[in-house]
Amino acid sequence: MFDREKLIELFRERALKFGDFTLASGKKSSYYLDGKQVVLHSHGLRLVSTGLLEMLADVEFDAIGGMSIGADPIVAGVLAIAAEQGKSLNGFMVRKEPKGHGTNKYVEGPVQPGDKVVIVDDVITTAGSALLSVDRAEEFGCEVVQALGVVDRLQGGAANFEKRNIPFKALLTIQDFGIEPPAEDE
Repeated sequence: MFDREKLIELFRERALKFGDFTLASGKKSSYYLDGKQVVLHSHGLRLVSTGLLEMLADVEFDAIGGMSIGADPIVAGVLAIAAEQGKSLNGFMVRKEPKGHGTNKYVEGPVQPGDKVVIVDDVITTAGSALLSVDRAEEFGCEVVQALGVVDRLQGGAANFEKRNIPFKALLTIQDFGIEPPAEDE
C-alpha cells in the first residue's frame, strides 16, 4: 500500500532544494525538486512504484515508459512491483536521439504498435519531456492512455496534457511541501 506521507518525507529529506534555479522548461524557480534523489533510492523507488501502480488500477494498458534517464528507474520499479503482485507488464524507454546504429529507433523495449501505454516522468513542470515521449510513442504506433508524474509543480503540465486529451495524474504536487505555484505571469 502506498505511503504518501513517507514519500513526502523522503522528498523533503533528499530532493527538495531552495535557491535560484533554471528548470529544463527554461523557467526560473526558487526551489528545485531532484526526483532522481528519490527514485534512485531503494525505499523511494518502492514508494513511487507502489503509488503509481495503485493510480493505474482502473487503467487498461499494456506497457509503461518514458524519456530515458528520468523515467528509466521509475519504469523498472513499476515493473518489479507489478511482478511481485503477479501482474504481467512491459516497459519501454524513449530516447532523446536515436542511436545512429542498430534499429535506429526512438522507442526501445518489448512494446508493439497498437499497444496501450502509460507515459511516466519524475517531475512535471510544463510536461515538455513527457509530451515528447508521448509524440515518440504515438509515432511508433502506440496509443497513450495515461500520463503520470511523481510530482506536479503545477506550472502548466496538466493543462498541456489536457490540450492533447491525455489523462494526467500525479502522486504529489508541490503543495504537499507547502509551496504554492507561481502566478501565471511569472
